[in-house]
Amino acid sequence: MAAFLQVAGLHAAYGPTRVLHGIDFAMDEGTITTLLGANGAGKTTTLRALCGMVKTQGEVKFAGERIDGRATEDIVRRGIAHVPDGRGTFVNLTTEENLRLGAYTRKDRDAVETDLERIYGYFPRLKERRAQQAGTLSGGEQQMLAVSRALMLRPRLMLLDEPSFGLAPLIVQELFEILRAVNEKEKVSMLVVEQNAAMALELADHAYLIETGRVVLSGTAGEIRSNDAVRRSYLGY
Repeated sequence: MAAFLQVAGLHAAYGPTRVLHGIDFAMDEGTITTLLGANGAGKTTTLRALCGMVKTQGEVKFAGERIDGRATEDIVRRGIAHVPDGRGTFVNLTTEENLRLGAYTRKDRDAVETDLERIYGYFPRLKERRAQQAGTLSGGEQQMLAVSRALMLRPRLMLLDEPSFGLAPLIVQELFEILRAVNEKEKVSMLVVEQNAAMALELADHAYLIETGRVVLSGTAGEIRSNDAVRRSYLGY
């Protein structure tokens, strides 16, 4: 059976600067895959390339159809939601207005109301702050809002860029537990870029290690966790 997401020979560049040099990876539907690597390795660019946000060469197949070369809006409509680093919250809107914006491509308005309540079930803190201006939320709450807004799309695949960045360890743990619950209950596939390798490998089923725009190691999360080079360079023991 073909992979849910299949990436082959992916090259990407910002102007004359090449960042990805022929990346290959695949993931199955309903799984969580993490991309690990140092700053500047090309992890964020990989997510941006999948969304059509940077100029690429190579092949990207999603649910059996090629999406490379398509417009970002078209890729979103196919069920891919991107949660960028920096959160991208609309700070002057309320929490709930931000969530409703997440459903902007959807036609099923009645189901949007049901989804709001379902998402508040995962993130009760956001329900308490539904009328609060998003710019006044804590960093952890803003990250939860960014994830929730992506879920309002009813995505089949979520691309999460550094979801733990700048958050306290307890908040990270809470957020990752919610991500695992969403994956298990909603069957949403997730591709997670994460500096916190230990947390990412706990969350993920599979992992790919990227160095200077190339995949240098891949395997199950357990295999990658027990790799000596990974332990020394990324896990610190």
